[in-house]
Amino acid sequence: MGKKIAVVLTDEFEDSEFTSPAEAFKNAGHEIVVIENEQGKTLKGKHGEAVPVDKTIDEVTPGDFDALLIPGGFSPDLLRADDRFVQFAKAFMDDKKPVFAICHGPQLLITAKTLEGRKATGYKSIQVDMEYAGANFVDEEVVVCCNQLVTSRTPDDLPAFNREALKILEG
Repeated sequence: MGKKIAVVLTDEFEDSEFTSPAEAFKNAGHEIVVIENEQGKTLKGKHGEAVPVDKTIDEVTPGDFDALLIPGGFSPDLLRADDRFVQFAKAFMDDKKPVFAICHGPQLLITAKTLEGRKATGYKSIQVDMEYAGANFVDEEVVVCCNQLVTSRTPDDLPAFNREALKILEG
């Protein structure tokens, strides 16, 4: 039975960090729902990828979904300025639902104050931020914590990131 995966996304996301997991999840029979704050908008990736918004943050609740994907790029930094996205991500972490965050994706989890005591990784430039947030930062291609949180550093890590995320979804 396919899972329903929320993807929180806005402009300036890292293209492959959305397209690669989305394709892997869809190919495995899961449903992807792109969530932003403006209905009918087409989001633009850093390298030109165009992604239509499926739902606004006001139309969804964490209870509608089985898992959360947070692609990197500048998108997570923009999203964490909006408390609705912060609370949305926090709910997945608090409810022990699967959360997949790559590159700058953990910035949303830092703002949600949900990394304390968690083993995780992310892009090198946010390592100190993650450590200040209480994460046990490790420099590895993919880190799985508590059979819930999957984190990776860069697009180069996508094969490992997708593999581990799919393992948790198949659970």
